[in-house]
Amino acid sequence: MRVLFICGKARMRSPTPADIVAGWDGFESDFAGLSNDADEKVSSEHISWADVIVVMQARQKKRLSSLFGRQIGSRKVVVLGIEDKFAYMEPALVDLMTPKLRTVLPVG
Repeated sequence: MRVLFICGKARMRSPTPADIVAGWDGFESDFAGLSNDADEKVSSEHISWADVIVVMQARQKKRLSSLFGRQIGSRKVVVLGIEDKFAYMEPALVDLMTPKLRTVLPVG
């Protein structure tokens, strides 16, 4: 399963779960950001590649839908509810994110 993680700037939140999930059997992961100054700006190619899209906040789901709604189609888009207050791989972020990821992704 290919999972795309999206946050604002693709610097802290979305790279963290992408790296966590990359170590899980049966998963490929990537990350991107919605901001114009994102390190890796989300593109049509990202959306086409993904089986599941995971965003950090509800407002990001709305923005993603306005930008790529037709292309997203029936793909599952999940909101984790993670605020932008963490550093990359910060232990508190990993501890918060890991159980949420296990809930929303079909981990065997």
